[in-house]
Amino acid sequence: MIFGKKNTSAENSANPVQLTRRQLLKTGGMIMVSAATAGPLMTLANGPVLQPPTPAQGPFPIPAGTLVDSFIAISANGEVIGFNGHVDLGTGVRTAIGQMIADEIDTDFAKVKIILGHTRQTPNLGPTIASDTIQNAATPMRQAAAQVRQLLLALASKRWSVPVAQLRTDNGFVVGAGKRLSYAELAAGQDLHVDLDTHIALRPSKEHKFIGKSVARVDIPNKVLGALTYVHDVRLPGMLHGRVVRPPYTGADYTAPLGDSLISVDHDSIKHLPGIVKVVVKGDFVGVVAEREEQAIAAMHQLKVQWKEWAGLPDLSPAALRDALVNNEKTERLLREDPNYQESLQKIKTPIDREYIWPFHMHGSIGPSCAVAKLEDGKVHVWTGSQNPHDLRKDLGTLVDLHPDFVNVHRMEASGCYGRNCADDVAADALLLAQAVGKPVRVQLMREQESGWEPKGTAQLIQVRGGVDAEGNVVSYELQTSYPSNLSPTLALVLTGKVENKKRVLQMGDRTSVPLYDYPAVRVVSQDAAPLVRASWLRGVSALPNVFAHESWIDECAYLAKEDPIAYRLRYMKDPRAIGVIKAAHRLGRWQDGPARRNIAPADQKIVTGRGFAYARYIHSKFPGFGAAWAAWVCDVSVNLETGVVKVDKVYVSHDCGAMVNPAGVRHQVHGNIVQSTSRVLKEFVTFDKSGTTSLDWGGYPLLRFDELPEVEIELLEMPHEDPMGAGESASVPSAAAVANAIFDATGVRLLEVPFTPSRVLAALRKAKASK
Repeated sequence: MIFGKKNTSAENSANPVQLTRRQLLKTGGMIMVSAATAGPLMTLANGPVLQPPTPAQGPFPIPAGTLVDSFIAISANGEVIGFNGHVDLGTGVRTAIGQMIADEIDTDFAKVKIILGHTRQTPNLGPTIASDTIQNAATPMRQAAAQVRQLLLALASKRWSVPVAQLRTDNGFVVGAGKRLSYAELAAGQDLHVDLDTHIALRPSKEHKFIGKSVARVDIPNKVLGALTYVHDVRLPGMLHGRVVRPPYTGADYTAPLGDSLISVDHDSIKHLPGIVKVVVKGDFVGVVAEREEQAIAAMHQLKVQWKEWAGLPDLSPAALRDALVNNEKTERLLREDPNYQESLQKIKTPIDREYIWPFHMHGSIGPSCAVAKLEDGKVHVWTGSQNPHDLRKDLGTLVDLHPDFVNVHRMEASGCYGRNCADDVAADALLLAQAVGKPVRVQLMREQESGWEPKGTAQLIQVRGGVDAEGNVVSYELQTSYPSNLSPTLALVLTGKVENKKRVLQMGDRTSVPLYDYPAVRVVSQDAAPLVRASWLRGVSALPNVFAHESWIDECAYLAKEDPIAYRLRYMKDPRAIGVIKAAHRLGRWQDGPARRNIAPADQKIVTGRGFAYARYIHSKFPGFGAAWAAWVCDVSVNLETGVVKVDKVYVSHDCGAMVNPAGVRHQVHGNIVQSTSRVLKEFVTFDKSGTTSLDWGGYPLLRFDELPEVEIELLEMPHEDPMGAGESASVPSAAAVANAIFDATGVRLLEVPFTPSRVLAALRKAKASK
């Protein structure tokens, strides 16, 4: 069926371990640890909080309760299986979680297998977002592994009549009193279900064999060898192929007539095409099913569909984006206001009031989203690359009028997911088509559908008001950030009318909105804004734009004070971790102390160079004190004064994510953040007309090319005694400000709007020249 493997189902081939708990029991015995009162996990500032389960209503309940909510199992062959509701988006968390479990249970890393995101087998830990997996979602698994180790010692103690204090574990065995038994032997015949002890002590770092060591990622060999890994390669017996026809309001939101826009479908318009199985129409959902993929594509292109006309988007062109954000409907949410804020305004000698504009960005996954679905005997199976499989399960149940416990989501890897792309949408598309034809259906979006309909990383307007006194000291700082985004429900739910097409406002614009500096007086407001287009989270959610404002503004203060940008920042800092990461970047980048614009190039020099600095920590403001890693950038740029082209020549990044589980994985994440955020800062922005997205291909949405990549030098700070923190996003957060500050150092021009395209740079240079 796949790559020469015979009689192997897609479910059991998608991962080296796709065993159900019942199958594990049949192998001869297992120990399982479950949270007896566990269900979905809510992540709060002090860690995950277990929620009570709901009674099972169908064959695929989410693991919860005494048995089904297990985090750890030991099979009869000695393998340790970990179950986690989060997924691996290419960040390497599958490997890191395996390292953590191997150390807690004391076994060989090679004997640990991890199952991620499969809704029938893993507890609901929420969506894989916010750099949350290692710092929070892995905690119950570590606790369960530590508890299993204690249970194994107790089993051996009982069997040998030897006190537990005289026993120890050793790489998959319990030893003591001259005896030795493997975990598998001790687990055989056992069926222990105990409450998860969330207070159990985890093993100290001095006992770690794998945590803190660079380990090769376990997912790479199958990818290199072509084994079934990606959802795009799933093939089921009798599988048909589908394609969808979307309304013409590409990527529009609640203001478009989605769910009430279809006028007619001419079924006869594709009667002449071979292999057509069915045209499926449900409300505004239109799809075609064919025997072969190319037949489905031809049918999609040739099917005659008439839609209502609509052109209701505001002007979202670069020149008009600021006004669209200002005039957009919004509600203010006060995040902080110091008692002396109003008084501080009177002390400002030099006001510095600025507006910073962030564009709509695309996730830009290298391949379009894909899913396979089948519905038989009232049970749903869907194979998808969603990063939110447990919530998707609920949506799919709603779509076909089934309780979620009749829906089994098999989570597989996809072609990239830096936030919420179209994976959830295509999973629902595949299910609707499979329901209509009674056979498994595979749907892959076309590039223009992926680019057009993926929920965009939203545009953002950040308004800063503040200033300094006569000595150049900051006396007041106010930031208002407007973030027009929503939850972007699975598209088929809206198209079929299962979910009302209405305004949904997402309160997520406040990440790292409170400045990371100890200014004398601060006021911060999040303007929770109505969506302008279909939008959701993208890597560095709102924190990257907010820090663009924070770090550009303080850099301007340092320049006015004629002080070194790094030294100026440090005078407003007390956090020792922040100070440590900043000093590390200073050292790594061989920073030369002194104010910006010290080396002004001769007037006839075509290419000028500059150096910028920025620092940040990715903070989730809803949960005070909860944040991911610290990161600082030193950035070298070259600016062509004739063409306006900016090239990021080299980036130095210092990074502190606490105890690193897999330093090699952290390094790869930091590097990936640098490359992607540099591309976003220099090139990327989505274009629209009155009806929707017009950036539908790589020509309309260019990315950084290989020959434009910067050199990268990274220093990972060793913090083995600190808690591990997320590393999936933090290194991207200082990027825009670091590049902008470097451009100022090179040219004397401050750019307040991303991306820093040649035309924008030239316009700023001309404006600066005219004002002299």
